Amino acid sequence: MRAPRWTILIGLTVLCIAAVATWAAAKPADLALLKQFYAPKEGTDLAKANCLACHSKMPPTKTDLNPYGKDLQKTAAGKPVDEKAFRAIEKLDSDKDGFSNLDELKAGALPGDPKSKPRR
Repeated sequence: MRAPRWTILIGLTVLCIAAVATWAAAKPADLALLKQFYAPKEGTDLAKANCLACHSKMPPTKTDLNPYGKDLQKTAAGKPVDEKAFRAIEKLDSDKDGFSNLDELKAGALPGDPKSKPRR
């Protein structure tokens, strides 16, 4: 017995949507590197942020980057994000809140969100 054409079309559509969503989402390896390099303390914005460390909204897409994510993407220049890319933007103030990315990362704040700042 053959499956109706609409069943096949729905199945292919779901498969395509899943493939695009997987391709567009942030790579967990990038987030793991960020947390490895900067070791955010439990309970800080950075420790809780997950994809919002680089993305402006959830679910993340390749184009919805916050200022820090854009700087990181620009620095990586199409190559995989690595320690060199993270280190290259540490002195920048991606979100223009008066704190360098490194100061925010060390404090567990989000360097791409001007509302998330280190405590003084």
